[in-house]
Amino acid sequence: MRVEGGIVILFKDRLYMATSNRKKFDEIKKYLSTHEINIQILKTDLIEIQNDSLDEIAKSSILSIKDNSHNNVFVEDSGLFIDSLDGFPGPYSSFAFRTIGCEGILRLLNSCENRRAEFKSSIAYRDSLGNIMIFHGGVKGIIGNKSVGLDGFGFDPIFIPDDSKISFGLMSMEEKNRISHRCKAIEHFLNWYLDN
Repeated sequence: MRVEGGIVILFKDRLYMATSNRKKFDEIKKYLSTHEINIQILKTDLIEIQNDSLDEIAKSSILSIKDNSHNNVFVEDSGLFIDSLDGFPGPYSSFAFRTIGCEGILRLLNSCENRRAEFKSSIAYRDSLGNIMIFHGGVKGIIGNKSVGLDGFGFDPIFIPDDSKISFGLMSMEEKNRISHRCKAIEHFLNWYLDN
């Protein structure tokens, strides 16, 4: 078990996001601004467990928030799942990126013909009554032959989504936000939230 800053968004009169990843915050802020929703950073630490399930990690993180002064909270966790590596790095993507990086993944796939992969995102939402709901997003694609691009973060430079010829690392934030796993999960959550 480790404590890290993670995505936390708090609703009601104000919308807040707590994260140790500024680029992730900027992506979400940009996406939500297109829906005329403004967010601010809220500093908090989450307990993020090691688990094979993104849903369980997100759920555990939401339950670790002890501050009840804000109701209606959600957290986001995501990972890159590579078919020929049996889903690795998956929910361990952050650790894998810190330890072996993009070049390490490319070395693991050096002799693999199957380079299919999927970025997945799970959002766990907790309402004011303590009820928790999970929302998902995903985008399929392939792992390129080399790391290309300086935009985005994490494994973005090696992931090329379906129907694209360029990696997430070469896309502008607006381009990535039109198709990314994270923004699909947030869109599913927002559609539900605004209807309820």
